[in-house]
Amino acid sequence: MKADIHPTNYQTPVTCASCGTTWTTSSTKKELRVDVCSNCHPFFTGESARLLDVEGQVDRFYKKLQARQTHVEIQKVRETSKNSPERSVDDVGLTPRAADALKNAGVDNVGKFIEKLATGDAAILEIPGFGQSSLTAAKKKLRALGYEIPETLAAPAAAE
Repeated sequence: MKADIHPTNYQTPVTCASCGTTWTTSSTKKELRVDVCSNCHPFFTGESARLLDVEGQVDRFYKKLQARQTHVEIQKVRETSKNSPERSVDDVGLTPRAADALKNAGVDNVGKFIEKLATGDAAILEIPGFGQSSLTAAKKKLRALGYEIPETLAAPAAAE
């Protein structure tokens, strides 16, 4: 081992700037000052767990709970409006020509369409611009959306 190449080792006093605690350790410096020590650091004192609660864990939980309740309420409103008789015929997904023909005839919502359909398919087919294919498509789409489509009686056979 070579002589005079190692640094001088001191018994150094260490002082905490936060709480003022002092202790001695071995170091190459004559004096050490630290900002936080094991006596005042929240991790070592157990204060860190309390600080988390103070920061609002409960408040964050209630925010999440409120957001979930709001989401559920919005979903309920959407579900009820989905099957509402006041729903516009534009929302059903008909072709633009069929939707315009219904609106020109004064049938602007699903409730009016179903009322007219209850009198028979012929009443709907009398609407100019609304044909058999549009009627079939409208019935399928309304059933898919959960509406009750009234069963119409078959037209009596023409007297021969």
